[in-house]
Amino acid sequence: MISRVLVAMDGSKITERGLEFAIEAYPDAEITVLTVIGEPSGMMGEAVGLVFEESRAEGTEDAEVILDRAQEIAAEDGRELEGIIGYGNPASEIVTRAGEFDTVVIGHHDSSIADRLFIGNTAHSVVRNCPVPVTVVR
Repeated sequence: MISRVLVAMDGSKITERGLEFAIEAYPDAEITVLTVIGEPSGMMGEAVGLVFEESRAEGTEDAEVILDRAQEIAAEDGRELEGIIGYGNPASEIVTRAGEFDTVVIGHHDSSIADRLFIGNTAHSVVRNCPVPVTVVR
């Protein structure tokens, strides 16, 4: 039985659809929405890290907007949810937190081959590394 669901959201319509799916598919489950503020990788150098620190507060404000929207979607169905903000690589954050849940729901953005080669695809990485079942919503 699925009692705890993690839904990853980035503010896009596809991730909103993922939340709507989770609400409908798991009517009795606790739903937690995770939005992740990306941080620079080591390959980007120290200067990028300094700039990022200045914009972290702005990223947190953006994340709060996403979580507020998630609350609105849940309220439309008479549901409540918990919202959490993660920091770092989105796929890594989702996979790390997934162990606390029975399943993960994630939206899949179509991406180009270049995006997948150089940036990676969050949904693909989550599916490949997640310790619990993952539903990918398109």
